[in-house]
Amino acid sequence: MQETSFCLSVGNILSYSMSDSNSTDFTNPTTFILLGIPGLETAHVWMSIPFCTMYTIAVFGNITILFIVKTKPSLHGPMYYFLCMLAITDLVLSTSIVPKMLSIFWFYSREINFSACLTQMYFILTFFLIQSGILAAMAFDRYVAICDPLRHCTTLTNTVVAKISLAVVLRGIMLILPHTLLARRWPYCRTNIIPNTYCEHIALVKLACTDISVSSYYSLSAAFLVIGMDVFFISLSYAQILRAIFRLPTKDARLKTFGTCGSHLCVILAFYIPHLFAAVTQRFGHNVALHLRVLMANMYLLVPPMLNPIIYGVRTQQIRDRLLELFARKGT
Repeated sequence: MQETSFCLSVGNILSYSMSDSNSTDFTNPTTFILLGIPGLETAHVWMSIPFCTMYTIAVFGNITILFIVKTKPSLHGPMYYFLCMLAITDLVLSTSIVPKMLSIFWFYSREINFSACLTQMYFILTFFLIQSGILAAMAFDRYVAICDPLRHCTTLTNTVVAKISLAVVLRGIMLILPHTLLARRWPYCRTNIIPNTYCEHIALVKLACTDISVSSYYSLSAAFLVIGMDVFFISLSYAQILRAIFRLPTKDARLKTFGTCGSHLCVILAFYIPHLFAAVTQRFGHNVALHLRVLMANMYLLVPPMLNPIIYGVRTQQIRDRLLELFARKGT
């Protein structure tokens, strides 16, 4: 039944696309059509519930983190500045995807303007790279705090934090810009149907009827160099952190020091592991069902924004205490 509904759905969209082909110039398409989750159209309304819940938690949680850090002067330090940047990227990433997804699920609003599609793709890729850079910067903060605590305040001054943040943002903006410029140049003479809930880069460029090897090579190079460099830097930082921790004289001291890194490690795992699975299924999982690949492509972008404020809210005592304080005031 699901395959039948999927075929009927695609057939209807293809009929619409063919009937409108006289007015659509595929070398410069005016709109693309997002299918949502192919093969699961009959379950779109039900599937919107967990996605809407995840988005609500992400928005409420990350705004709460921003509010707590802003209103508590004792949290005005490097770690929490980076945490605020992480919260902002989470808000942008989830908001770039979920509203359009829900409009597809609830209102069958599958069309997206070509320029809006490219803009969505640009924001998703840019802020994904920015988030990876922020996690690397947070690893550096933990390294200095544990391995050289006496120089932490003099090493990571507000000026240094601002420079690191600016470099991370500019890196994301500049590295993703060629993706958008190349995608805008390609002629799209096959179809304008994207089997996803958002304008994913790989799904979009596959619709081009020209040699896209330049885009593919650049995409792979950027992913390996940037993400690989961030993962290497994080791994190097934590190798030094673990080395310093094991030198501590008592078990309690080791556990207490390692506990200061717990939240960051959880966020790293929540960010990179879903992305790794999604990347592998997209590149090599040709035998994996399309709806599973689409679900993975959505989950690796939506799960971290939901988990990050929960992880930091539960594991960071200063944030947890401030949150309890706010609830206690409302209770009185």
